[in-house]
Amino acid sequence: MLARVIHLLPLELKSLLERLPTGAKEQLEEIRIREGRPLEVGFRGQSRFVASDGSLRQAADDTYKPSADLCRKLLERITNYSLYAMEEELRRGFITVTGGHRIGLAGRTILDGGSVRGIRDIGAFNIRIAREVVGASVHLLPKLVDRSRKTLHSTLILAPPQQGKTTLVRDIARSVSYGYWQQADADGWQGRKVGIVDERSEIAACMRGIPTFDIGPRTDVMDACPKAEGMMMLLRSMSPEVIIADEIGRPEDGEAIREASHAGVSVVATAHAYDLQDARGRPVLQKLLDEGTFAYVVELKRTAEGIMHRVVASSGLRHDAREPAVAFSRRESGLSGRFRAGDP
Repeated sequence: MLARVIHLLPLELKSLLERLPTGAKEQLEEIRIREGRPLEVGFRGQSRFVASDGSLRQAADDTYKPSADLCRKLLERITNYSLYAMEEELRRGFITVTGGHRIGLAGRTILDGGSVRGIRDIGAFNIRIAREVVGASVHLLPKLVDRSRKTLHSTLILAPPQQGKTTLVRDIARSVSYGYWQQADADGWQGRKVGIVDERSEIAACMRGIPTFDIGPRTDVMDACPKAEGMMMLLRSMSPEVIIADEIGRPEDGEAIREASHAGVSVVATAHAYDLQDARGRPVLQKLLDEGTFAYVVELKRTAEGIMHRVVASSGLRHDAREPAVAFSRRESGLSGRFRAGDP
């Protein structure tokens, strides 16, 4: 995983991280760089501080601390030496780079009329490494199939950050677009037209409007577009049968999802919440749930053994399952592929 973002890093930081233990490098998920404070990395759901020799420690004592000069060089590299060109990204607090990797930023905010206009004196970075896990939805997808319409039921996927929501919906989009329904009684069903609203450019990782991840042959993407506006644009222009949206929560998101639902379009959306009870504490989600907009709610939990999911139907029926991590060992045209156990 380190190899995917190594080109973004200043030489000093690159050399240090290349000395990490092999397992940590291969499973790297986050690199947290804070000026003058210990360097931290996240992998397999855990975090460690990095010593100057590349070894990992639980305590922050005697660890490597990035300098102001290193942070300046990192900011220059991720903004392509033009902070001005990244004004909109700085206002949102993150930059998405080639490959769908998102870099969170923290520092002193610049206010304009009480609203955040940007960030300056940036002293903290969180590099979140995007990963494509083909087959991530193989065990979940059959539980969401709408057999009467030969498509998916509208579904809300809930989890805290870093539990695999984006990875999962990316693979759902790919599977539905190809027609890989993972159901014996769905043989012969064609793939569906999928529309993705990719506000953070993480699902499809588009470059100049072209996806760099495999999201299927019948999928269209509104890249770097606010979710509500993107959903309405897709409805008007691309006639999707399934819409995918990540991290909903604003009132306008709820209205757009209702519009799509009333138009007969299935919506698969994610939201930050620990579980269904937690989601009901957010007014927008509670209203959508109370209205029955979503036929299913999926709660994700990440454990050392893999991904746990619980599917809650509108009837209240629950399906608990421990999902093994999966990856394609090879592709087969027209088939869903073969899978093997392993870490995503």
